[in-house]
Amino acid sequence: MFAIARRFGDLTYGNAFVMLTLTALFWGGNTVAGRLAVGEVSPMMVVFLRWLIVAAILVPLFWGKIRSDWDVMRPYLPRMILMAAFGFVGFNSLFYVAATQTTAVNLGIIQGSMPIIVLIGSVIAFGTKVRLLQVLGILLTLVGVTLIAAQGSLDVLLSLAVNPGDGYMLLSCVLYSGYALALRNRPKVSGLTFFAALSGISVIASIPGLVFEVATGSAQLPSFDGWLVVLYIAVFPSCLSQIFFMRGVELIGPPRAGVFINLVPIFAAVLAVTILDEPFKWHHGIALILVLGGIWLSERKAVRES
Repeated sequence: MFAIARRFGDLTYGNAFVMLTLTALFWGGNTVAGRLAVGEVSPMMVVFLRWLIVAAILVPLFWGKIRSDWDVMRPYLPRMILMAAFGFVGFNSLFYVAATQTTAVNLGIIQGSMPIIVLIGSVIAFGTKVRLLQVLGILLTLVGVTLIAAQGSLDVLLSLAVNPGDGYMLLSCVLYSGYALALRNRPKVSGLTFFAALSGISVIASIPGLVFEVATGSAQLPSFDGWLVVLYIAVFPSCLSQIFFMRGVELIGPPRAGVFINLVPIFAAVLAVTILDEPFKWHHGIALILVLGGIWLSERKAVRES
C-alpha cells in the first residue's frame, strides 16, 4: 500500500505537466469560486479568511525556516510588505469585488492577459527588449481584453460604458503583475519559506479592508456555502497551486512553466459554463482566441537570422 502511494506521489509530484495543469485548473476554479461567494460572504471577509487560513497552515510549518532565514529577509521587509499588500491582498480584494459585478468567463479571460502585462512591466521596469512578434502579441491581447470590456458592442466601446467589474479585474491583474515583477529581486530563500512569510504579512494587510466593510455595514460572515468557498480558495488556489507551480518551475524552468498559465482562461470558461451555467457568447470566443494567440506570439522564440 505504501509502495503504491509512494509510486503515485512520484508520478504526480515528479510530473511537471500534472503539477502545472492542476495549478491552472485551481486558478481557473478561483473565478468560479469568486462568483459562488456572492451573497454568501463579503469580498473583504473572503480575503481576510483566505490568508488567515493559509498563514495558519504555512507559518507554523515553516516557522523554523522563517526564523533561520530572517536575517536574509529582513532587509527586504518593506518590499515584502508591498508585495503582500498589492500582489496578494490588493489583487484578491479587487478580484472578489469584480466577481460581484461581472461573469466568471470575463474574469478568466481578462486574467489571461497577465503574462502580457508582466511583459509590458518588464519593458518599463527593467528595459527588457521586445521583438516584433511580442509587440503583435501585446496588441492582440489588448484587443481581446477590450472586446470583453466592451461586451462585444461597438456602442458600449464608443460610449466608454465599460462594466466596472471588468475594470476592477484588469486593475487587479496590474497589481499582481507588479508582484510578479518584484519576484525578480526577492530574498534568496526557499520559495515556500518566502511564501509562508508573505502569507503572514497578508493577514495583517487584509485587516484594513475588513475593518472598512465592518464600518460601512457591508461585512458578511460566511454562510455554510460561503465557508465551503473560502476553504476551497484557501486550500487550492492559495496553498496547493503555489506549491505545485513552484514544483513545476523546479522541474522544467520558468519559461516553459509560464506557458501553462495560458490554460487559466480556458479552464475558467469551461468551469463557468458547466458549473454556473453562464452564457458563452461570440465575443467571449473571439476574445479568448485573441488573448491566447497574443500570448502564443509573445512567447515564440525569435527566428535566428541566417
